[in-house]
Amino acid sequence: MIFWGLSCALPAQENAPQPIVLGQSYQLASRVLGQTRRVNVYLPPGYNKSGRRYPVLYLLDGGVQEDFFHIAGVATLAADFRRLREFIVVGIEGIDRYHDLLPPSAVEAEQKRFPTTGGAAAFREFISSELLPFVAEQLRVTDETVLMGESAGGLFVVETFLRQPALFHGYVAVSPSLQWDGQSIAKAAAEVLRSPSFPAGRRLYLSIADEGGGTQEGVERVVAALKETDPGKVEWTYTPMPQETHGTTFHPVALAAVRKFFAEAPEKR
Repeated sequence: MIFWGLSCALPAQENAPQPIVLGQSYQLASRVLGQTRRVNVYLPPGYNKSGRRYPVLYLLDGGVQEDFFHIAGVATLAADFRRLREFIVVGIEGIDRYHDLLPPSAVEAEQKRFPTTGGAAAFREFISSELLPFVAEQLRVTDETVLMGESAGGLFVVETFLRQPALFHGYVAVSPSLQWDGQSIAKAAAEVLRSPSFPAGRRLYLSIADEGGGTQEGVERVVAALKETDPGKVEWTYTPMPQETHGTTFHPVALAAVRKFFAEAPEKR
């Protein structure tokens, strides 16, 4: 159940602190992962009475100690008439984020620094075969879906966009760690996007802060591939934010991407 705002003043003897609740949690037993995973959900305030179906933003690193409250807060702007359509946020809470979000790397230094990596394919299968059907069964949703992630999560977003593009309609990659594995994912982008089998109608919002180095190079490789792609295939936006750091860029990019993907339909005249 979702509660909005603060309760009214109570008599002194009843003036105990009251919780402010922004969402609800589910426990999803995953056969694919062999784990029970927590899923945190924000629903628009009128959800229980509207009878409507809503688009869904799927958030990587979506735990209550991760990014769930940040993005749920952005979603509340839609209920406050900020020219946004209301949408549901589904936060996928992390356990071992580097295992879940990063594919294997052939780079020895990366193997030593992040020894548990390599579970991205299984995590994508969990999302595809278990999480999306679960959400469709539990909640009133449309078929409009967006996947959002930052850093390692941004890499997972770009990899999913390239390897399994039909899984989501929209993708938001914030400062994706495209230096990973010698930029192998970025280097594959041009060939993947040229393929006749790549589905039309995908949307990608890509951003980078002041990271520089291999991260910047990887992002630029993906942007170069997008520039050579048939515009009918991919609607893409690239927003560099050199004024931001890796630690500050998520909020401004998330808001800009939400405004892009969930913009209110213009009024008919």
